[in-house]
Amino acid sequence: MVDPTRKPSDEGLGETMGERGAVANREAENARAATDTTTAARGAKPAKAGKDKDKGGFGETVKVVVQALLLALVIRTLLFQPFSIPSGSMMPTLLIGDYLFVSKWSYGYSRYSFPLSPPLFDGRILASDPERGDVVVFRKPGEEDVDYIKRLVGLPGDTIQVRGGVLYINGAAVPQEPAGVFVGENGEEIEQIRETLPNGRSYMTLNLGDDLPGDDTREFQVPEGHYFMMGDNRDNSLDSRFDLGYVPFENFVGKAQMIFFSIGGGASPLFLWDWPADLRPSRIFNWLG
Repeated sequence: MVDPTRKPSDEGLGETMGERGAVANREAENARAATDTTTAARGAKPAKAGKDKDKGGFGETVKVVVQALLLALVIRTLLFQPFSIPSGSMMPTLLIGDYLFVSKWSYGYSRYSFPLSPPLFDGRILASDPERGDVVVFRKPGEEDVDYIKRLVGLPGDTIQVRGGVLYINGAAVPQEPAGVFVGENGEEIEQIRETLPNGRSYMTLNLGDDLPGDDTREFQVPEGHYFMMGDNRDNSLDSRFDLGYVPFENFVGKAQMIFFSIGGGASPLFLWDWPADLRPSRIFNWLG
């Protein structure tokens, strides 16, 4: 018999609300957990992206550096190579402290056109003939790890001789005319002479005096494939008149084209504070070719 005072709907309602409360609590906890997980995941993504960005930035830097080095190597090997002048054998044309660009394509390419001079091939490729009066960078035969720079005065087959300080090519004296004096860095005055080769190339030479070594030489017969080199500072140059001898065409590195910087007094171009006193602006961008 059912008790008429009982309210079953209340008891049933109470149980349903409890179950619903428990479900609601579980859903809330699940929602919070999901939110925490999502937040954590969202927080982790930027860290990973930042790490990847760091890796990408370093990789890009390395890539740019490698590309720059390769480009510099190509330019140095095939186009231009910078050189500095350490001695006075080419005065007054070139002074100690001059910095030059030497064109690598002017005479084509040999093993000496490449860093470390690898024995890749013999002779020259894409060769063009040098001309009298060219200022040439080359390697001395038998001393092929040192670069020399001199003026080319004798071609293959030429007969070269110096008599009384005058250059003779194939028996004919090269015209000379006085050209004032050259004043050195320490103030000394040296006789300056303009010399004009058979092809019309003209340049200045220095004369330190008479009857000096090199003022009178034997007769030289330049062999095929070789050239005769002399310094413009005629009395202070160890060139083809002496132990340098004839220079093979294969040993040519390039043709001196332009002075791109010049500083005297033994100063370094890296020390900017030396520039006001020692920079030689009148020599910068002087063409030699």
